[in-house]
Amino acid sequence: QVELVEFGGGLVQAGDSLRLSCTTSDRTIRFDTMGWFRQAPGKEREFVAAIDWSGGTYYADSVKGRFTIPRLNAVNTVNLQMDSLRPEDTAVYYCVAGTYKSTFDRSSRSQYDYWGQGTQVTVST
Repeated sequence: QVELVEFGGGLVQAGDSLRLSCTTSDRTIRFDTMGWFRQAPGKEREFVAAIDWSGGTYYADSVKGRFTIPRLNAVNTVNLQMDSLRPEDTAVYYCVAGTYKSTFDRSSRSQYDYWGQGTQVTVST
């Protein structure tokens, strides 16, 4: 079973930056896409951002211009750089990974085969 491990959550103030990281030690699998979802209390889990095998990136409208997924040379690793954080960004952030699919809707939860345990991000006013 592939395990995704997340790092980097925490408590910050509005306007601050935070970087999340996610990786797996399994080098036998190749992901088409890795990314992040989040879930705030009382809300549904929602898409945040993703990066595909070619380096293409995808962002939710709510985070465009503030969050970035950098292209890394490391295999099966994804980071999320979060700048200008807002209280509404408070949520549990989940790392996700998906294998190849002929049509891949990267904003859809059902497309991802593997999920991390989640890391808490709290943004105070």
